[in-house]
This record gives sequence, C-alpha cells and structure tokens, in this order.
Amino acid sequence: MSWTLKHALMVAAVAWGGGLGAAEAADVDEAAAQALIKKSDCGKCHAVDKKKDGPSYKETAAKLKGKAGAEDELYKHLTTGPKIKIDGKEEEHKKVSSTNEADVRNLARYILTR
Repeated sequence: MSWTLKHALMVAAVAWGGGLGAAEAADVDEAAAQALIKKSDCGKCHAVDKKKDGPSYKETAAKLKGKAGAEDELYKHLTTGPKIKIDGKEEEHKKVSSTNEADVRNLARYILTR
C-alpha cells in the first residue's frame, strides 16, 4: 500500500470514527511496537497495565485520551529524553532505540491504544 493511500485511508477512518482519536483509528503494528519496547528496555520501568517506576501504558493512554496532539506529545517524550521523577529523584527519561519516525510513532499509537 502506498504511503499516500495509507494516509488517505487513515484520514477517512478518523473522519468516519466520529469521536475517535487518530491513535485509536490508525493501524498499529503490535509486534513491531513490542519489539521496540524490548529493544529499548522500556519494560524495566513500564508495563501494559501495572505501575512500575513509570506509569503503565494503560495509565498513559487514559491520561492522554481525547487530547489533541496526544501522539505528537508521546512521540516527543519518547525521542527527547525529558526530565522525569523516579522515587523523588529527577533523571532523564531514556530515549527509544530507534531514530525511525514511523517506528516511534507506531510505538506511541500502541501505547495510546492500550
């Protein structure tokens, strides 16, 4: 499927979905997202539905649900290494182990659809 056709289908799905956000209407390659999670060692601090040192993906999805620009916000968080607090101590969040925008956006959509 061409990139342009894929985008046209995504726009149509979002429009058809009424109140659905782009992350909910867009395709997510779960296997690729899980592989990037493993490669980036995200599981050390995050889980799908359990709080660890960091919030669960489910908690993050709930926090960002319905928020305009949620995917962009999460993408920025995953790629810029922002300061976070763990046990009251501030440290830099580890960046994901990919510089491929499509891979990181897929991961962001995966998190937002949990």
